[in-house]
Amino acid sequence: MTPLRLPAGNFRVKSTEKGRLIFDQIRKKFVHLTPEEWVRQHVVFWLLSRKRIPHSLINVEKQLNVAGTKKRYDILVFNKDGSIYAVIECKAPQIKIDQTVFDQIARYNLALESEYLMVHSISDH
Repeated sequence: MTPLRLPAGNFRVKSTEKGRLIFDQIRKKFVHLTPEEWVRQHVVFWLLSRKRIPHSLINVEKQLNVAGTKKRYDILVFNKDGSIYAVIECKAPQIKIDQTVFDQIARYNLALESEYLMVHSISDH
């Protein structure tokens, strides 16, 4: 996988007949290791290890309803009172961050009403 500008975690990765899987600490299960998932797991590791956000205040890949359409956010970080602190959108390193990506996370935020929005895809290339 592509090196990222985030702290390297000690990720549990395994190969199966269905492909490579990575263990998600928040969902507590192995998930398919796609380039976007690689970014998402690094961001989760950064939130847990560097920002010291408790597992209980992080939510990963859940469905939400945006203007009658089912969507899935990447990461939510909650405040202790249950309000949403941050919505984090992760993109594979090769995906260009452009206005379309910012529009996507802004649409999600219409339903979520977060304090902060974050988009992540940064690689060393």
